[in-house]
Amino acid sequence: MSRRVLTATGLLLVVAGLGVLGYVAWQLWGTTLLAERRHDEGVAALEDAWDDGEDTARTDIGDALAIVRVPRFGDDYAVPLLAGTGDDVLAAGLGHFEGSARPGEVGNLAVAGHRITHGEPLRRMTELEVGDLVLVDTRTTTYTYRLLTAGDALEVPFTATWVVDPAPENPDPEGVGPDTAPDARLLTLTTCAELFHTDQRLVAFAELVDEAPR
Repeated sequence: MSRRVLTATGLLLVVAGLGVLGYVAWQLWGTTLLAERRHDEGVAALEDAWDDGEDTARTDIGDALAIVRVPRFGDDYAVPLLAGTGDDVLAAGLGHFEGSARPGEVGNLAVAGHRITHGEPLRRMTELEVGDLVLVDTRTTTYTYRLLTAGDALEVPFTATWVVDPAPENPDPEGVGPDTAPDARLLTLTTCAELFHTDQRLVAFAELVDEAPR
Protein backbone atom coordinates (compact mmCIF):
# COMPACT_ATOMS: atom_id res chain seq x y z
CA MET A 1 0.00 0.00 0.00
CA SER A 2 1.42 3.37 -0.97
CA ARG A 3 2.31 6.06 1.52
CA ARG A 4 -0.35 8.32 -0.02
CA VAL A 5 -3.07 5.73 0.58
CA LEU A 6 -1.89 5.18 4.13
CA THR A 7 -1.92 8.92 4.77
CA ALA A 8 -5.43 9.27 3.35
CA THR A 9 -6.65 6.32 5.41
CA GLY A 10 -5.11 7.79 8.53
CA LEU A 11 -6.77 11.14 7.91
CA LEU A 12 -10.14 9.48 7.41
CA LEU A 13 -9.75 7.62 10.69
CA VAL A 14 -8.84 10.85 12.48
CA VAL A 15 -11.85 12.64 11.01
CA ALA A 16 -14.13 9.73 11.94
CA GLY A 17 -12.74 9.73 15.48
CA LEU A 18 -13.28 13.47 15.81
CA GLY A 19 -16.82 13.02 14.55
CA VAL A 20 -17.54 10.40 17.19
CA LEU A 21 -16.03 12.58 19.91
CA GLY A 22 -18.07 15.53 18.70
CA TYR A 23 -21.27 13.51 18.80
CA VAL A 24 -20.56 12.27 22.32
CA ALA A 25 -19.72 15.81 23.47
CA TRP A 26 -22.96 17.10 21.99
CA GLN A 27 -25.00 14.38 23.70
CA LEU A 28 -23.34 14.90 27.07
CA TRP A 29 -23.04 18.69 27.15
CA GLY A 30 -24.63 20.29 24.12
CA THR A 31 -28.08 18.81 24.65
CA THR A 32 -27.95 19.78 28.31
CA LEU A 33 -27.08 23.41 27.58
CA LEU A 34 -29.92 23.58 25.07
CA ALA A 35 -32.35 21.88 27.45
CA GLU A 36 -31.45 24.18 30.33
CA ARG A 37 -32.31 27.13 28.11
CA ARG A 38 -35.60 25.45 27.28
CA HIS A 39 -36.23 24.91 31.00
CA ASP A 40 -35.81 28.64 31.59
CA GLU A 41 -38.05 29.45 28.63
CA GLY A 42 -40.73 27.05 29.83
CA VAL A 43 -40.70 28.49 33.34
CA ALA A 44 -40.88 32.04 31.97
CA ALA A 45 -43.73 31.11 29.61
CA LEU A 46 -45.72 29.65 32.50
CA GLU A 47 -45.16 32.65 34.73
CA ASP A 48 -46.27 34.98 31.91
CA ALA A 49 -49.35 32.84 31.26
CA TRP A 50 -50.23 32.84 34.95
CA ASP A 51 -49.93 36.62 35.05
CA ASP A 52 -52.48 36.67 32.21
CA GLY A 53 -54.84 34.38 34.12
CA GLU A 54 -54.11 31.26 32.05
CA ASP A 55 -53.59 27.92 33.80
CA THR A 56 -51.17 26.52 31.20
CA ALA A 57 -48.70 27.88 28.66
CA ARG A 58 -48.46 26.83 25.04
CA THR A 59 -44.87 26.14 23.96
CA ASP A 60 -43.38 24.85 20.72
CA ILE A 61 -43.20 21.42 22.40
CA GLY A 62 -46.71 21.42 23.85
CA ASP A 63 -48.55 22.54 26.96
CA ALA A 64 -46.56 23.50 30.05
CA LEU A 65 -48.63 22.56 33.10
CA ALA A 66 -46.62 23.43 36.21
CA ILE A 67 -43.19 24.22 37.63
CA VAL A 68 -41.43 21.53 39.67
CA ARG A 69 -38.97 22.47 42.40
CA VAL A 70 -36.88 20.05 44.47
CA PRO A 71 -35.10 21.74 47.40
CA ARG A 72 -32.64 18.83 47.65
CA PHE A 73 -31.42 19.76 44.16
CA GLY A 74 -30.76 23.41 45.04
CA ASP A 75 -32.62 26.69 45.46
CA ASP A 76 -32.39 27.49 41.75
CA TYR A 77 -33.89 24.18 40.59
CA ALA A 78 -37.05 24.94 38.62
CA VAL A 79 -38.13 22.74 35.71
CA PRO A 80 -41.33 22.98 33.68
CA LEU A 81 -43.71 20.03 33.73
CA LEU A 82 -44.89 19.42 30.17
CA ALA A 83 -47.76 17.32 28.88
CA GLY A 84 -46.62 13.93 27.59
CA THR A 85 -43.45 11.85 27.80
CA GLY A 86 -42.19 11.85 24.21
CA ASP A 87 -38.55 12.45 23.36
CA ASP A 88 -39.21 16.08 22.40
CA VAL A 89 -40.95 16.72 25.72
CA LEU A 90 -38.22 15.12 27.83
CA ALA A 91 -35.63 17.17 25.93
CA ALA A 92 -37.33 20.34 27.20
CA GLY A 93 -38.36 19.54 30.76
CA LEU A 94 -40.10 16.96 32.91
CA GLY A 95 -42.89 14.94 31.33
CA HIS A 96 -46.38 14.30 32.70
CA PHE A 97 -47.69 10.82 31.91
CA GLU A 98 -50.88 11.12 29.89
CA GLY A 99 -53.91 10.14 31.95
CA SER A 100 -52.19 10.49 35.31
CA ALA A 101 -53.41 12.90 37.98
CA ARG A 102 -52.87 16.63 37.70
CA PRO A 103 -51.15 18.47 40.58
CA GLY A 104 -53.15 18.16 43.78
CA GLU A 105 -55.64 15.63 42.43
CA VAL A 106 -56.49 12.26 43.98
CA GLY A 107 -54.47 9.61 42.19
CA ASN A 108 -50.91 9.58 40.95
CA LEU A 109 -49.16 12.57 39.39
CA ALA A 110 -46.65 10.55 37.35
CA VAL A 111 -43.53 12.40 36.18
CA ALA A 112 -40.63 11.30 33.96
CA GLY A 113 -37.27 12.97 33.35
CA HIS A 114 -33.81 12.37 31.96
CA ARG A 115 -30.98 11.43 34.29
CA ILE A 116 -28.25 12.31 31.79
CA THR A 117 -28.27 14.61 28.73
CA HIS A 118 -31.13 16.93 27.79
CA GLY A 119 -30.89 19.02 30.95
CA GLU A 120 -30.53 16.07 33.32
CA PRO A 121 -33.39 17.19 35.58
CA LEU A 122 -33.26 13.92 37.56
CA ARG A 123 -29.51 13.31 37.46
CA ARG A 124 -29.37 13.47 41.26
CA MET A 125 -32.32 11.12 41.76
CA THR A 126 -30.25 8.74 43.91
CA GLU A 127 -29.61 11.56 46.41
CA LEU A 128 -33.29 11.87 47.30
CA GLU A 129 -34.17 10.65 50.78
CA VAL A 130 -37.40 9.76 52.53
CA GLY A 131 -38.93 13.01 53.76
CA ASP A 132 -37.48 15.20 51.02
CA LEU A 133 -39.95 17.57 49.42
CA VAL A 134 -41.09 18.09 45.85
CA LEU A 135 -42.94 21.36 45.22
CA VAL A 136 -45.28 21.70 42.26
CA ASP A 137 -46.39 25.23 41.39
CA THR A 138 -49.56 25.90 39.42
CA ARG A 139 -51.16 29.26 38.67
CA THR A 140 -53.00 29.39 41.97
CA THR A 141 -51.39 26.85 44.28
CA THR A 142 -48.12 25.35 45.46
CA TYR A 143 -48.54 21.65 46.18
CA THR A 144 -45.97 20.08 48.50
CA TYR A 145 -45.29 16.36 48.23
CA ARG A 146 -43.12 14.47 50.72
CA LEU A 147 -41.10 11.46 49.58
CA LEU A 148 -42.27 8.13 50.95
CA THR A 149 -39.39 6.21 49.34
CA ALA A 150 -35.78 7.14 48.60
CA GLY A 151 -34.61 7.88 45.09
CA ASP A 152 -32.56 4.69 44.86
CA ALA A 153 -34.93 2.37 46.76
CA LEU A 154 -36.86 0.97 43.81
CA GLU A 155 -35.53 -0.18 40.43
CA VAL A 156 -37.91 -1.72 37.91
CA PRO A 157 -37.88 -2.62 34.20
CA PHE A 158 -39.35 0.03 31.91
CA THR A 159 -42.29 -2.34 31.32
CA ALA A 160 -43.40 -2.08 34.98
CA THR A 161 -46.36 0.20 34.33
CA TRP A 162 -47.83 -0.35 37.79
CA VAL A 163 -45.64 2.46 39.11
CA VAL A 164 -47.75 5.06 37.26
CA ASP A 165 -51.11 3.53 38.17
CA PRO A 166 -53.54 5.80 40.08
CA ALA A 167 -52.91 3.68 43.20
CA PRO A 168 -49.53 1.98 42.62
CA GLU A 169 -49.24 -1.48 44.15
CA ASN A 170 -46.02 -3.45 43.86
CA PRO A 171 -46.80 -6.98 42.60
CA ASP A 172 -44.02 -8.17 44.89
CA PRO A 173 -45.61 -8.12 48.36
CA GLU A 174 -42.16 -7.65 49.87
CA GLY A 175 -41.19 -4.93 47.39
CA VAL A 176 -41.00 -1.15 47.73
CA GLY A 177 -44.23 0.78 47.22
CA PRO A 178 -46.07 3.85 48.46
CA ASP A 179 -48.24 1.83 50.91
CA THR A 180 -51.00 4.45 50.98
CA ALA A 181 -54.78 4.53 50.83
CA PRO A 182 -56.44 4.16 47.41
CA ASP A 183 -57.65 7.78 47.59
CA ALA A 184 -54.20 9.21 48.34
CA ARG A 185 -52.78 12.08 46.31
CA LEU A 186 -49.42 10.83 45.09
CA LEU A 187 -46.51 11.95 42.94
CA THR A 188 -44.18 9.47 41.24
CA LEU A 189 -40.76 10.32 39.80
CA THR A 190 -39.26 7.99 37.19
CA THR A 191 -35.88 8.13 35.47
CA CYS A 192 -33.18 5.85 34.05
CA ALA A 193 -31.49 3.63 36.61
CA GLU A 194 -28.05 4.16 35.05
CA LEU A 195 -26.37 7.22 33.59
CA PHE A 196 -26.15 5.57 30.20
CA HIS A 197 -28.63 3.51 28.20
CA THR A 198 -30.61 1.06 30.28
CA ASP A 199 -34.05 -0.50 30.27
CA GLN A 200 -34.22 -0.20 34.05
CA ARG A 201 -35.92 2.70 35.82
CA LEU A 202 -35.53 4.28 39.23
CA VAL A 203 -38.83 5.17 40.86
CA ALA A 204 -39.64 7.30 43.91
CA PHE A 205 -43.07 7.86 45.42
CA ALA A 206 -44.28 10.94 47.30
CA GLU A 207 -47.55 11.93 48.97
CA LEU A 208 -49.22 15.34 49.09
CA VAL A 209 -48.78 16.89 52.52
CA ASP A 210 -49.63 20.55 51.96
CA GLU A 211 -51.15 22.99 49.52
CA ALA A 212 -50.92 26.75 49.79
CA PRO A 213 -51.86 29.74 47.65
CA ARG A 214 -48.93 30.97 45.62
